[in-house]
Amino acid sequence: MVSSSIPITPRKFRSDLYSSYQEDSNIPLVIYVVASLLERTIAKNERIATKCSRSLSMDSRSLAAFEFDCYEAPNMEIQSFLERISRYTGVGPPVYVVAYVYIDRLCQIHPEFRITSTNVHRLLITTIMVASKFVEDMNYRNSYFAKVGGLTTNQMNKLEVDFLFLVGFKLHVNVSVFKSYCCHLEREVSVGGGYQIESTLKSLWTEAEEIKSISSKGRK
Repeated sequence: MVSSSIPITPRKFRSDLYSSYQEDSNIPLVIYVVASLLERTIAKNERIATKCSRSLSMDSRSLAAFEFDCYEAPNMEIQSFLERISRYTGVGPPVYVVAYVYIDRLCQIHPEFRITSTNVHRLLITTIMVASKFVEDMNYRNSYFAKVGGLTTNQMNKLEVDFLFLVGFKLHVNVSVFKSYCCHLEREVSVGGGYQIESTLKSLWTEAEEIKSISSKGRK
């Protein structure tokens, strides 16, 4: 179970969600939630892999796995990698939720795909970059995300295009889907203990949608 260096209480979580959305110097606590879930998923997938009597052949492996696989797992834990992304990009908490939605969407479209220690880092930097373009008005260029993720610009561009085609360009996440994933994260993580997603996270998305709606009406 991934743990942060600070105790996570409902009050602290609520406070950090608001401040992290406004100040990119803070690390959103949702990062620890996502990191924990992904590490549990990878551990489960690795246990399944070790039980297989033989390795998957090249023909039976998922196309998505080839797109995101590294030759070897990066020497950085998922939590540290997400903290690095947060520190240098300053994207808000909803971005990480939407990125998690995208990862789950990819797994649903390609059920043969398995999240592993060799593909999770590239998968994260790609989905977070794509999610930031969907959620936020101001974004860094692909070349900047590439540097943050330890990739070349060409690699970053290719991963983005590959991901878009793999999910069939299905990037829209409405409010009800966003809220359902917040509930899913809260429910799943409560099993492992330690974290709780507050309703504040859900309200951030609703408020953003309302602001965009008011702005669009004002332009008419």
